[in-house]
Amino acid sequence: MILREESRLLESHGHVVIHYERDNDELRGRSGLGALAAAGQTVWSFSSYGAVNEILKKEKPDLAHFHNTFPLISPSAYYACAKEGVPVVQTLHNYRLLCPAASMVRDGKVCESCLGRAIPWPGVVHACYRGSRPATLATAAMLAVHRALRTYREKVNVYIALSEFARGKFIEGGLPADRIVVKSNFVADRTTRQASRGDYALFVGRLSEEKGPQLLPTAWQAMKSQIPLRIVGDGPLWKPLREDIERDGLALRIELMGRRSPDEVASLIGGARVLIAPSICYETFGLTVVEAYSCGRPVIVSRIGALAEIVQDGVTGLHFEPGNAADLAAKVEWAWNHPDAMAEMGRAARREYEAKYTPEINYQILMRIYEQATAAEA
Repeated sequence: MILREESRLLESHGHVVIHYERDNDELRGRSGLGALAAAGQTVWSFSSYGAVNEILKKEKPDLAHFHNTFPLISPSAYYACAKEGVPVVQTLHNYRLLCPAASMVRDGKVCESCLGRAIPWPGVVHACYRGSRPATLATAAMLAVHRALRTYREKVNVYIALSEFARGKFIEGGLPADRIVVKSNFVADRTTRQASRGDYALFVGRLSEEKGPQLLPTAWQAMKSQIPLRIVGDGPLWKPLREDIERDGLALRIELMGRRSPDEVASLIGGARVLIAPSICYETFGLTVVEAYSCGRPVIVSRIGALAEIVQDGVTGLHFEPGNAADLAAKVEWAWNHPDAMAEMGRAARREYEAKYTPEINYQILMRIYEQATAAEA
């Protein structure tokens, strides 16, 4: 999504954007030697190296901006750029360069066992990537090999971290501080989606453990107020959430809405009184938070990672203790019972959006980053 939006933003300002993409569906059905070859591609993809090199020779771009090289493109693409003298920018959307699982979460808790290690062996021991030791080993091998080759220190001109918190973690994990800049994501202006006062709370996100939706039924069960909640998204916790909601008699208060289109999500955010982001992981950013800000909506977030940075407690929303359903319930009830204060936080959220998260502001920052990368390569 962000790649598409950023491409459209660049094109709207007259830039020519050339895409090179590979789909993970290429890996479906591979076994035996095919799976072994795929693991090798994670460390070094000869096909991607050749394809990227061909594009660079033909198109002669000013710069290459990568959003994800894992697993099929691999860091070999950086070397193709270096061969042709094309500067490289890499956006750090997750923590893959620090953690084989990319989330820095294990067993429902933040995990930093692999942070700063030359060889992230704890991830292999715990099968952190997709519950598979072989798959995690391939990921760990990629990290270990390219740390040893100094790929991440020498073949990327500028890294883009999405928050100051994420930047700090990447520096702690060994990436060069002088090559990491902060540029948040952005969303389109949703002014027309604003409503005077919503009649429900809202969760939007993947229904997986690290995003924290499992806290919601417990929090709602603890509340005295009859507050409607809508949960938008899909994922592995869909069935457990439905079972919890039915078991606790919450079906009249909590609605599982499943996946919705971007326009539907924007309308739902605009009609909510407050958005809830209960992640238990170190988010690199919080796109739904900025979506809420654009709609003039305050957000209740876990006091963790980038979420605690993006949301100012008592100004653009409220913080609660990560993983603490009782604290979440208390904050939601306070928000519901203080509509005027939340309306003021919503206005502050809108001002925050206008100051930091519009497409035009993002474009200006991106141009400065590209100039920095180009100067570094010269």
